[in-house]
Amino acid sequence: MAGAGVEVRVARGGDGTVRVVPVGEPAPVERDFTRAVLEVAGAVLTWPVPDDSVGLPSAEIDDPGRAQQWLWVVYGEGVAAAVHDCADTDTGPTGVRVTAHPTALTGGSARLALGHWAARWWPASYPDGIPTLEPALLGLELAALTHHCQQLFDGDEGDDRASELIVEHQEALDPLIRWWRGEAQQTHTARHLESVLRLIDDAADTAGLDGPALRELRTSLYRQGPTGGPPTAPATLFTHPDRAYALAAGEQLGAGGRLIARGHGTNDWRRYPPGFVDAAEDAVAWTARALGARRRIEVEVVAHSTAPLAGAQLVAEVHVNGGDPHRVPLTRQNDLWTGRRELAPELLAGVPTPHIEVGVLLPGFDPAPGTPEDAAGTRAAREAVRALVRRRLTTAATEHSAHDGSPHDTPSAPFLAETAAAVTDEDY
Repeated sequence: MAGAGVEVRVARGGDGTVRVVPVGEPAPVERDFTRAVLEVAGAVLTWPVPDDSVGLPSAEIDDPGRAQQWLWVVYGEGVAAAVHDCADTDTGPTGVRVTAHPTALTGGSARLALGHWAARWWPASYPDGIPTLEPALLGLELAALTHHCQQLFDGDEGDDRASELIVEHQEALDPLIRWWRGEAQQTHTARHLESVLRLIDDAADTAGLDGPALRELRTSLYRQGPTGGPPTAPATLFTHPDRAYALAAGEQLGAGGRLIARGHGTNDWRRYPPGFVDAAEDAVAWTARALGARRRIEVEVVAHSTAPLAGAQLVAEVHVNGGDPHRVPLTRQNDLWTGRRELAPELLAGVPTPHIEVGVLLPGFDPAPGTPEDAAGTRAAREAVRALVRRRLTTAATEHSAHDGSPHDTPSAPFLAETAAAVTDEDY
């Protein structure tokens, strides 16, 4: 993705770290789901999300010597030289301004980071109509992209990362090959599929991987293209058997009692791993009841379609009138996480309309939840992410989603997992 020059600022911090920041970039906001991050040789690169078209990252470089192997091709020779000079010279807090010249690897690195972002933060939601991305399909394309962008990594590190992804997701190779070979003609999707498969084959060969799936891949590539048969719908290839949900024992929620209050809680994506909770804003619901002298809080959370059935220790965190948190253990029941807890009666006494805040988290995983003052901004950021993925799915669903050049160098081009999700037969 070669492009016009873009001005960046290169400066050295007090700890010796050199930063490269595009001029005019807004101050970063500490929300993990609004940043696409990629760890490369000697540095960490960061792109803003939901803007999936920006090619130039910010860089935090802790080893300028190692970073020189990719700096010149991601930012251009001028920036690489400025980083080299800045590492040995105090440029002051403002640093120096240099013109960067984006290249194909700039776009490739941005796309790779965006793919890893999607693997963690894609807001799949049945109520919101956002389908799940097939993780193995996305993982294989990330393997291909990692191999494509191997100049970003030290020595064999890129090949090692690619081979790990191939081994982890090799069960998706057969349906991926069948999707490619079933295309009726060489559309942009067929070319995208073939390019990913050839990169996977090359990465596996470089790493010395072998096995039936990889041998079948090589044989299919030697056959020179799709069979010319009828198109194969990816939704019929990347499917999983329906899970038999185990109902939790015990009384169903909402049984009796006087209603005190009810509402929706905060669904903060940062507080649990992907695949646990539906990403909808109103996925967390709560009810406070009075049962004689007792007071009880009941929580229902919409489960993600791939939520674990057993072994998870998901909990709700309840604050009443600004007091200390009370944790409510949650159990998976069909498509809901549910739980209840008795509260001290005095917590809900003396306030006609109690103020109750409920969130959901996985203990041991949960990062700092952020300040209450940031709640509105965080919700707006989640809405912006939903808008981004809807745009990408709309693009993926049309024949007009073809891009000039390689899709591997174009962050805005749909991933194969997005293409498959956009044409799913699921009732989203």
